[in-house]
Amino acid sequence: MDRPAYRRVVVKLSGEYLAGSQPFGIDQPTIDRIAGDLAEARALGVEIAVVVGGGNIFRGVEVSSRGVSRPTGDTMGMLATVMNCLALEAALERRGQSARALSSFVMPEVCELFTRRAAHKYLAEDRIVLLAGGTGNPYFTTDTTAVLRAAEIGAQAVLKATNVDGVYSSDPKKDPSAKRFERLSHSQALEGGYKVMDATAFALARETALPIIVFSIAEPGSIGAILKGTGRGTIVAS
Repeated sequence: MDRPAYRRVVVKLSGEYLAGSQPFGIDQPTIDRIAGDLAEARALGVEIAVVVGGGNIFRGVEVSSRGVSRPTGDTMGMLATVMNCLALEAALERRGQSARALSSFVMPEVCELFTRRAAHKYLAEDRIVLLAGGTGNPYFTTDTTAVLRAAEIGAQAVLKATNVDGVYSSDPKKDPSAKRFERLSHSQALEGGYKVMDATAFALARETALPIIVFSIAEPGSIGAILKGTGRGTIVAS
């Protein structure tokens, strides 16, 4: 077995991906497959925390033009991430992989409040930790949440799961001549304006010297492959 490149990571999953082929909601076969990939990756001996978006259920930024304030809309979107984390927690537990959802919001009847101490405790107990509720503040994306939480819990990298196998010079679905980068610095990612992550996330990763690996989640086993250094993706690191 190839030795994993990292001891502790944060995996960032898109909420939209959890919808599968549906326009919205949670596609059970998709979330079950992702749960399987996460469990297999955990079996490599890597401690894993997961940040999930909420775009398959609600996108706060889209309702600001409909009379809902941006802070309220963003809060609604952050609550959608809690639902996704609970669904993923259940899928992991069904596979026999212990998991624990921690939320940025106080909701004791639903899940425990996120603290660094709690995250460290559950990771040390071989649980996959699911980080719900975004940062708990409006105007910040779940990409930024992933980098923030990674820095807080001492993760060695953020694994950004997307529907493309890395960062490209332009949209590879529209431009057949688009070039895939093997490696970029944080500054190059910021200056290039690549849409794979928002600027705040890249800037925070640069400040904290945190590598980001952008890869495609579409292929089963891709998380484990990235951890073993055999997967295809783009490394963003200073």
